[in-house]
Amino acid sequence: MKVLVLGSGAGGGCPQWNCNCAMCAAARNGSRLIRARTQSSIAVSPDGQRWVLLNASPDIGQQLRLQPALQPQHGLRDTPIKAVVQMDAQVDHATGLLSLREGPPIELYVTPCVFEDLTTGLPILSVLEHYCGVRWHMLPVAGEQRVAEFVIDGFETLRFRAIAIPGKAPPYSPHRHDPKVGDNIALEITDRRSGKRLCYAPGLAAVGPSEFEWMQGADCLLVDGTFWTDDEMITAGLGSKRAADMGHLPQCSSDGRPGMMDALDGTRAGRKLLIHINNSNPILDDDGPERAELAHRGIEVAHDGMEISL
Repeated sequence: MKVLVLGSGAGGGCPQWNCNCAMCAAARNGSRLIRARTQSSIAVSPDGQRWVLLNASPDIGQQLRLQPALQPQHGLRDTPIKAVVQMDAQVDHATGLLSLREGPPIELYVTPCVFEDLTTGLPILSVLEHYCGVRWHMLPVAGEQRVAEFVIDGFETLRFRAIAIPGKAPPYSPHRHDPKVGDNIALEITDRRSGKRLCYAPGLAAVGPSEFEWMQGADCLLVDGTFWTDDEMITAGLGSKRAADMGHLPQCSSDGRPGMMDALDGTRAGRKLLIHINNSNPILDDDGPERAELAHRGIEVAHDGMEISL
């Protein structure tokens, strides 16, 4: 199984177009070792020829232009992207679907909650019906059903499992303040040939017993790395919300609650990587003390263009 990190940043990427925070400013002027990051999305393939896109960020056009493996291979109009799976309906994960309108009908895998949000509050799917069209496939993660295995045509050597996780629905969702099962999922992908397992969860509000169970023993974890501390946005003067208010578990513990580093310390995962890094997060600095702390714990930080083979 091959994994391409197309984008590793949170909403706005880094540097964000209108932001002059310490990280964005340093990324522009080169005073610190900070790589530019587009908004998060990854692609997965069993053979390097056919790919499944996990989330479609607003930066998808730029991301595809930088990845030869995802560019046209046959004929005048072609794409090796055969399907898209949405983890949620957030703007920074879904609006890139509009940039795929010049291609064939999009084979889209979504939960009922995400389908509702993308046809009402953010009606992307309705708009796409006037262009390429969408063939949507419902992932039955809703109500009491918290886990669903599914298959994608042409990817029979990969086993997919959608898992409901704690998080926040988008601001335009009717579930914003009334969370529902299926607002947010993690995706577990297992290569049937090698047995290797990838777990992807770019938005994760908490790690309880059920989350810890699917994280255990994964060959590669790509999980929420949005914030370093719970009050990061407040301290930086960038907003009034805490990480928890936005549905993200920060790396550091807060008020006696374990952070993402604590959760990852307890897993037996082969590789542990943070993705969906906000532009305020000091782990963006490759040479900073926060990055050194992560390295000491065996935790990596994903970057745009990263390639992972499992």
